[in-house]
Amino acid sequence: MKIPQGLQPLIEDGIIDAVLRPLKSGKEASVYVVQVGDEVRCAKVYKDMAQRSFQARVQYQEGRKVRGSREQRAMGKATKFGRREQEAAWKTTEVDALYALADAGVRVPQPHGFFHGVLLMDLVTDAEGFSAPRLADVDLEPEQAREWHLMLVRDVVRMLVLGMVHGDLSEYNVLATPDGPVLIDFPQVVSAAGNNAAREMLLRDVHNVRDTLARFAPELADTYYGEEMWALYEAGDLQADSPLTGRFVFDTHKADTGAILWSIEDARQEAVIRQQGREEADEAD
Repeated sequence: MKIPQGLQPLIEDGIIDAVLRPLKSGKEASVYVVQVGDEVRCAKVYKDMAQRSFQARVQYQEGRKVRGSREQRAMGKATKFGRREQEAAWKTTEVDALYALADAGVRVPQPHGFFHGVLLMDLVTDAEGFSAPRLADVDLEPEQAREWHLMLVRDVVRMLVLGMVHGDLSEYNVLATPDGPVLIDFPQVVSAAGNNAAREMLLRDVHNVRDTLARFAPELADTYYGEEMWALYEAGDLQADSPLTGRFVFDTHKADTGAILWSIEDARQEAVIRQQGREEADEAD
């Protein structure tokens, strides 16, 4: 096939030997099957985002660390330089996440480097060696669905222990292999401690997986692993091997907003009295 422009530098540098075929194309990246020596791998070529997409990703980027204060200010002001820095950070986030997750035992494609803005990684395959299907495209037996659910929950826990939340986990970015599910697509990975929406995104991730697999094992619909693991995380008690039950007791107490408003008013009046006292003391002097 014709070599895509984004892969031409890798061909010229001898990093890959041939481009075999396109694998998938999305709004943010195109993935190709490539030949590297005797190995068949995949190459993810990131696309430059339009301004609309750049703005849409702001919620994911909250709490991410950048190289320095200059870059941080530019990104906050959305200057031309800031947008370039934001794009660069967006692309390298997935690379950094994949290496960390693979080292932690999370089932992800093994990365093999980041060259000229292209992520090189293992091709995830099915039993026949073809590209593995998405979870959305397979049917599972109830017992297999229960087993895969536990595997996915455990991988989400391992991510959370590392301070990461996938942020966009669903049946469309989990691949089905003979050895179990494999998680993909991490450019939007969220900082668990630095992003105000981290809990909401984690629960959405876990609920998406739960609801998908509950089609094959309906009892999974009554589990609350996301709430349980987040409570342990907030308490500082979550470990990669923490036992989970899927049961969670929700707080049904309603906030006493009246008492809160009265406390605020008391504090305001006390501040006014103190200010008046300071002003009277100044006048006396």
